[in-house]
Amino acid sequence: MMQTQTTVVRRQIVVEAPRDKAFRTFTERFGDFKPKEHNLLGAPITETLFEPHVGGHIYDRAEDGSECRWARVLVYEPPSRVVFSWDIGPTWQLETDPANASEVEVRFVAESPERTRLELEHRHIDRHGPGWQAVADGVAGDGGWPLYLQRYAALLG
Repeated sequence: MMQTQTTVVRRQIVVEAPRDKAFRTFTERFGDFKPKEHNLLGAPITETLFEPHVGGHIYDRAEDGSECRWARVLVYEPPSRVVFSWDIGPTWQLETDPANASEVEVRFVAESPERTRLELEHRHIDRHGPGWQAVADGVAGDGGWPLYLQRYAALLG
């Protein structure tokens, strides 16, 4: 039987928070749920920042002041969705060519005034070229988006 690799990873989670709060928590507190051990820098990460506008970046800042801009904000539509590039290649190094980056879209859907469903779609993973399956496996695995979303939900209680 032939196994087909998917170039899209989808995850969702429901949180007990209004949509605007769910969106703000995701963007304003991204560094509070992103694992600090997910680090492309040569020194420990002190903070991860999400610049809240199209053309902004998601980046890590290390203890030594160095920075790693590993994502570009492509769409910023509070409180409904955000799209950013994933500029990390199959060898878990920074990808400098935007044509070789995948995209992550996060939608915030109100299920009730106090409950929001976050729908995450990491797509175009094959743009990373040879070895792209390692990116798909990494972001889909327990230490990838499932871990991020679990920690995100914990912030909302």
